[in-house]
Amino acid sequence: MSSHISNVRPKPDKVLVDIADYVLKTRIASRAAFETARYCLLDTLGCGFEALEYPACTKLLGPIVPGTVVPNGAKVPGTPFQLDPVQAAFNIGAMIRWLDFNDTWLAAEWGHPSDNLGGILACADWLSRNAVAAGRTPLRVRDVLEAMIRAHEIQGCVALENSFNRVGLDHVVLVKVATTAVVSRLLGLSRDEIINALSLAWVDGQSLRTYRHAPNTGSRKSWAAGDATSRGVRLALIARTGEMGYPSVLTAKTWGFYDVSFGGKPFRFQRPYGSYVMENVLFKISFPAEFHSQTAVEAAMTLHREITRLGRNPDDIRKIAIRTHEACIRVIDKKGPLHNPADRDHCIQYMVAVPILFGRLTAQDYENAVARDPRIDRLREKITCVEDKQFTKDYHDPQKRSIANALTVEFQDGTKLKEVVVEYPIGHKRRRKEGMPVLMEKFRTNLARVFPEKQAAAVLALAGDGKRLDTTPVHEFVDLMVL
Repeated sequence: MSSHISNVRPKPDKVLVDIADYVLKTRIASRAAFETARYCLLDTLGCGFEALEYPACTKLLGPIVPGTVVPNGAKVPGTPFQLDPVQAAFNIGAMIRWLDFNDTWLAAEWGHPSDNLGGILACADWLSRNAVAAGRTPLRVRDVLEAMIRAHEIQGCVALENSFNRVGLDHVVLVKVATTAVVSRLLGLSRDEIINALSLAWVDGQSLRTYRHAPNTGSRKSWAAGDATSRGVRLALIARTGEMGYPSVLTAKTWGFYDVSFGGKPFRFQRPYGSYVMENVLFKISFPAEFHSQTAVEAAMTLHREITRLGRNPDDIRKIAIRTHEACIRVIDKKGPLHNPADRDHCIQYMVAVPILFGRLTAQDYENAVARDPRIDRLREKITCVEDKQFTKDYHDPQKRSIANALTVEFQDGTKLKEVVVEYPIGHKRRRKEGMPVLMEKFRTNLARVFPEKQAAAVLALAGDGKRLDTTPVHEFVDLMVL
């Protein structure tokens, strides 16, 4: 006796509904979230400006058809390009992520929520320019900040309990989903249209993580988020046409995301959507390094100063032991040859060796000119990692969210330096008072890489006045930062 497949159209999956209702109905009232978002906006753009010094990044930028200029299109900060919002989102997103220097969220899944700024800023700028051309009111920077808070929250809350890396998928799936949601709101989509757009994001084929891991680590990891945030804009625009969605995209038996890509397990959630993620996001302030290594690099800088003070030679080091958390070992504990900058900024041994030797770690230190120094590889071979269970526990504790590393140096004669332990990096919420002045100095430095002194000063003046920044039309804000 044959059994028939039910073709009753189900109600939309709760995950889709919850995100749609959050972006449409939840009011963002947290002053801390908006203040952090302002810092995040500036820092994220600054990371993009530094990336413009790297031809490997800039070769990917601009219109798909050379010479194309889109009337009332979105402008790409730091460049002369004016593009459609999808391609502009890719450009801005690729710049932001190129040097692994923008913000970070660490949980069951890792990621960089400010990656969503590519789609948010491109769409907001495009909408604002067209509004002004039609005699309507443009969007304000405050609207961009609110969209950032929501995108951070969507990406971060899904990431808290759900590990995509453990099933081989890259975290940029969450960039695509979050961008789709908040851009849909900016576009004025209805609740049903937003649900449709979100279903399109989940039904897409998702990126594999293989470009982040040995033996395939490569530069796609630097533009994957740009690709994802631009795809979010594209899907929102498709949904705006009235294109249908797929209500049980996650839960459908056999063919849904859970069964196909997530081992049959439904998503779990630790908390409702609010503004928690932006309030607690981690900034990469001092070092362009994969975030699980940030405290290790801080510790290495301390050890460099101590080794120098004592007059010891790094060549006399017998071994360096790193007590760390499980995620660090899984992602960046790497031996063997490192083939490119993307390989090096995902190797904790490299990111500890350079500051031990030179007392610094900059984006240039991942390039071949520095990496060919034989002392780096010799020291890498002496560095080992071991998991500290308490560090792992504290890493997942929502009240702590530490990213601890502890380094011990032992010399050939058997003497050891006192272990240096750093639990919270300077970009952590617990170190905001210490970190934000340093973050603003990073922004000043990055502005000076691209803009003449007068233009950089105008941007800084606006950045330093929160109320004026909030009320500035988006297109006028972007116009301050174009060439």
